[in-house]
Amino acid sequence: MLSCHAVAGVSRRAAVRSLSLQKARRRYNTDTNVRPGGIPPPLKGIKILDLTRVLAGPTSTMLLADLGADVIKVEEVSKGDDTRSWSPPSAPERPDGPPEAAHLPPESAYFLAVNRNKRSITVNFKDPKGLEILHKLVQQSDVLVENFISGKLAKLGLGWEACQKINPRLIYASITGYGQTGPYRTAAGYDVIVEAEAGLMHITGEPDGPPCKVGVAATDVATGLYAHGAIMAALLSRHQTGKGVWIDCNLFDTQIAGLANIASNYLIAGKEASRHGTSHPSIVPYQVFPCRDGFLMIGAGNDKQFKTLAEKILKKPELVQDPKFSTNQARVTNRAEIVQCITEVLMKHDRHHWLHEFTGLGIPFGPINNIKQTFEHPQAVAHGITVEVEHPRAGNIKLVAPAVSYNGKRMPVRRAPPWLSQHTTELKVGFTGTGIYREPDS
Repeated sequence: MLSCHAVAGVSRRAAVRSLSLQKARRRYNTDTNVRPGGIPPPLKGIKILDLTRVLAGPTSTMLLADLGADVIKVEEVSKGDDTRSWSPPSAPERPDGPPEAAHLPPESAYFLAVNRNKRSITVNFKDPKGLEILHKLVQQSDVLVENFISGKLAKLGLGWEACQKINPRLIYASITGYGQTGPYRTAAGYDVIVEAEAGLMHITGEPDGPPCKVGVAATDVATGLYAHGAIMAALLSRHQTGKGVWIDCNLFDTQIAGLANIASNYLIAGKEASRHGTSHPSIVPYQVFPCRDGFLMIGAGNDKQFKTLAEKILKKPELVQDPKFSTNQARVTNRAEIVQCITEVLMKHDRHHWLHEFTGLGIPFGPINNIKQTFEHPQAVAHGITVEVEHPRAGNIKLVAPAVSYNGKRMPVRRAPPWLSQHTTELKVGFTGTGIYREPDS
């Protein structure tokens, strides 16, 4: 029989060990102590097999993960998602991070941007054992998202037809450059190439300058948003039919759809587009203007707003009566002259002066902020536009928070973006005996 002192010693050791485990868990697992969102996670219990990399696919699966889905990110064994190597910049490494990840390079800022709330495993697709694991994951998943070149996964035994036989209820989302049909179906998809090929670059840039790309991979992001919406729709469809769906989402179609009024101008009136810099082809004044120490965006979109601009800001009420400027159509015709007139007035004072003058007049306006100024913007601060999470390798890091609020609250970041293969062992344990993977206890 153990003595009272021995029992007490065991209890103390157990208590210390339990406390240590709790501390480690709080430190390495952001599932604990998470503030609830404004609604219960609508995709809780939905399992998503994420075979995507770079930006469009990871964006879509991150948005699904934000809504509570269990997203398993499957990565290439030696290097993982391409964006893991896209650095600098990278997050600093904490000296007491997990030793099993010590051989990995620092976590790149690019990867961290679009992989929150996911788990990471590494699997060799070409190894029969790896393929067996993936087939088990397919069997237990609700959604598979992939962004391989059309036909590539079919050759590996992971195409739509093969996966549907394994799991008839599977929603299979393919994100490619040009779609599953047509002469470009096997072409690789790159945001900047599709920007060029699908019209966006042609309309971006100054009138007398060369075409320009957008400052971020906007076509990739838009495709991720389309894919996210399509997967949500497919889940609703499956609820009605009990059957899976093959989703074809691609950068090319997304970008053409995103041409909006520019596409309609051509389709309805045969009007070819051109570059206008920051100005609007059909509204004047609606562009960036310089002031003494910076730039302002002004959007006087109708005649009433122009009247206010002329009288209250420019102190030139006569412009309202001048037939060259009295209507928007006239201002479009005489664009250069009115732009010069506005510029001459704005150059007399600095940006702070004009921000004060414009406030409260009902004219759309805003400063051209750099990224630091963007995150320090009073509205960004008030909205809590960033979230801090504890990363096992990088310590406390800041991420952009989910963009949508529900009942005044954003969905929580339950997990920091994973380090490469962080959850491989966890998933292997989940397969033991049953062939079923599960979410870890929270």
